[in-house]
Amino acid sequence: MKKIREYFDNTSLSTKIRISYLLLVIPLVLLLIVYFYMMQRSSQKYSEMIGSAVLAGDFSLDFKKDFDYETYLVIVGNKTMEESSLDEMIEDADKIVDGLMEITEEGENLGRLRSVRKYLENLRKYEKRIEKNLEAEAEYDANMEIWENDVQIVTSLIKEEIFKYVFYEIRDMQNEKAEMDRFYRQAMTGSLAAFAILTIMVVFFSIYLPKSFTKPITDLVDVTDRVAKGDLGARSVNTSNDEVGLLSESMNQMIEKINELLSQITKEQIRIREAELELLQSQINPHFLYNTLDTIIWLAEGGDQKRVVEMVKSISAFFRTSLSRGRDIITIREELVHAKSYLEIQQFRYQDILEYEIDVPDEFGECTIPKITIQPLVENALYHGIKNKRGGGKIIIRGQRSQDDVVISVTDNGIGMTPERLNEVRAGLEGGAHFDNAIYGLYNVNERIRLKFGDKYGITLDSVYNEGSTCNILLPAQM
Repeated sequence: MKKIREYFDNTSLSTKIRISYLLLVIPLVLLLIVYFYMMQRSSQKYSEMIGSAVLAGDFSLDFKKDFDYETYLVIVGNKTMEESSLDEMIEDADKIVDGLMEITEEGENLGRLRSVRKYLENLRKYEKRIEKNLEAEAEYDANMEIWENDVQIVTSLIKEEIFKYVFYEIRDMQNEKAEMDRFYRQAMTGSLAAFAILTIMVVFFSIYLPKSFTKPITDLVDVTDRVAKGDLGARSVNTSNDEVGLLSESMNQMIEKINELLSQITKEQIRIREAELELLQSQINPHFLYNTLDTIIWLAEGGDQKRVVEMVKSISAFFRTSLSRGRDIITIREELVHAKSYLEIQQFRYQDILEYEIDVPDEFGECTIPKITIQPLVENALYHGIKNKRGGGKIIIRGQRSQDDVVISVTDNGIGMTPERLNEVRAGLEGGAHFDNAIYGLYNVNERIRLKFGDKYGITLDSVYNEGSTCNILLPAQM
């Protein structure tokens, strides 16, 4: 023991590791080779015995009945010798016997197979005698005697020998199974003993392997694993001046750089998305303003001053909310004023076909929502739902609580959508499909909500053709 300790103390770390690996691996490999050899040998023998039993099973248990009946049909004249399958039945039985003899090792069963082969030869002889008697055309009684006293007795003997063969093969399989079980128990005992020896060896050699070599590497692996899983706050705390310490410092610098780049990319994406949404909003507002001013001019020319005043008040309230002193997030109460102003303006233009109802509890009034969220959905319901349906229509804005969240729904009884169109719009909401301007408006509303509150929130759409559509806005119930 002392000499071994001195040897390990005077060798390099890499040499210690190689020697310890060899001392651990060599006995394990030898043990595995022995186990694999024994298991392969036992498994091969067991497989051969199963194969013989299966092949014996292919020897039809109805051979006696089938062969006796086929012979009887030939004797009574229902079949000619050429039409009968007697030769084929004997040939098939011969092939099965040959196959069994190739894989059978047990001496008594080999004797039984040889007896079956002799019986099959006797059946061929009886077949020839019956054929000869048939050619004489007057030997019916002789053929019946052959059938009763020879053929049936021989087929009975064949059936009995096959039954015995299968029985003894199964018995040998059971014996082999017991041997395999005994081997597995011995293998388990040997494995436990080998495991105990290897464990002692591992403990012994681990005392002499420097922990300072493996611990810094383990810590570094842990840091890289956490970073790979998305934890960019992980840092290596190794401050040594060796190669591992330099690698740890480089790793920390790389993580810092990744954080900076991700922060820059996130900010750029937010700026791009906000710019796209502001551009969309700037395109919508002038278009709506032009249409509304045309309506006011039309009412003024008609001398309807009262309605002109009401419409001017509505458009004033509409754009007051649109501006909202530059705020992007407003209360649901303010957003409902904006949507109501829009509906009032549109009701002036489409008074024959448009009705509306707003039913949102006051308790949701101070909850926040991205500015100009409900109005685009109302506009969608009007232009793509109600206007495409004959007769009047109605838009209903409702609010309800969903656990810790708020759901604002915009429902219309317009034309609705076919299942194909509904699937197309839903795909457009997720940005997974090319879409037209109508879907693009919904997509942008959905993206604004997700941008402000997270991917859990946004809008969902349900529709039934010729019945109407409902668009639900899921928002956090925050003030």
